[in-house]
Amino acid sequence: VSRDWSSDVCSSDLAGSAAASSSTSTPERTTVKLGLGLDVWASPRFELPLERVRLAERLGFDSVWTAEIYGADAVTPLAYLAAHTRHLRLGTAIAQVAARPPTTAAMQFGTIEAMAPGRVVCGLGLSGPQVVEGWYGQPWHRPNQTLREYVDVVRQVFRREAPVALDGEVLRLPHDGPDGLGVGRPLKPILHMNPDLPVFLAAGGPRNVRLAFEVADGWIPLGYTPGSAHLYADDVAAGLEAGGRTLADVEVQASARLALTDDVQAVLDAAKPQTAMLVGGYGTDDHNFHRDAMVRRGFGEAAARIHELFAAGRRKEAAAAVPDDYLDDGALIGDEQRIRTRWDSWSGTDATGLTVRPGSEQEMRLLAAIAGCEPRPDNDLPGRAD
Repeated sequence: VSRDWSSDVCSSDLAGSAAASSSTSTPERTTVKLGLGLDVWASPRFELPLERVRLAERLGFDSVWTAEIYGADAVTPLAYLAAHTRHLRLGTAIAQVAARPPTTAAMQFGTIEAMAPGRVVCGLGLSGPQVVEGWYGQPWHRPNQTLREYVDVVRQVFRREAPVALDGEVLRLPHDGPDGLGVGRPLKPILHMNPDLPVFLAAGGPRNVRLAFEVADGWIPLGYTPGSAHLYADDVAAGLEAGGRTLADVEVQASARLALTDDVQAVLDAAKPQTAMLVGGYGTDDHNFHRDAMVRRGFGEAAARIHELFAAGRRKEAAAAVPDDYLDDGALIGDEQRIRTRWDSWSGTDATGLTVRPGSEQEMRLLAAIAGCEPRPDNDLPGRAD
């Protein structure tokens, strides 16, 4: 039976009173800014879509975001974009902490920020154990404590209040292990960086969500949608209390699938193979953030079935087992009216920003208009992708 998507109720509406009673939202957080996500990390050839970025700046987008896994890195493209933009915030979603020591991360972000003052966001995250141990050759060990100590060191470098040192449970600066000479000493960064350079943390599980709201300037959530926002309320509140902060102190940069189309089902079906791969094949039996996100949002039976089918090599069946509602919640898919309605559903969450990956200029212009972006004149900086 074909589903009538044109009259479909947003699954966030189905959450209804539960979301309203559990949300940590405040009236000040009803404005959601647009972010442009770049997927250069997923391509075998490095092609930075500069014209798309420049269009986003002209249309009034707030930010542009890069990522990394085990190909192109997330930080280098921001240096290039810093030279070709004037207004967009430049962030990573995310730079993997196993990829570089925290002092190196601080040096990179601090240097780019010197080229684009006030526009850089240091977005950090863990990745998964297969990548951490298989690509970076680092142990998967106490991820929550690792994130906490990593942010501590990055902040020390940015603030330059004293020589950088940490007697941590995971990270130790200077190095004092038995495999070293024991001659290291705390050093103070030469470059005077922006002491308030924002640090965002990517997190999905309860402990890391609490950590983000305790110590970070922003949260890059995994699996956060209008229909599931209420599930995070307790952890958000606990993190804010631990850090002595309020919700106004922390940005939330969520993300949503975007497609202007008359065939919602076709777009959802096209997304299912990748979702099945992430839920069924990304990570291990014990560590899979994407499977955890599906379970957390109430699709536990589907997550288990997808994992079972994918492990058995039945990938088409695994893709078919991905629920439509799981993909559609919060997604900006459909005709103009449906996209407008679904955009409005995000205003009832804690999201301050929404990262999208448009497939066309038409989608970019439509969403900029829906979001109420203020257009900017074209900058006079050189450089074209062609």
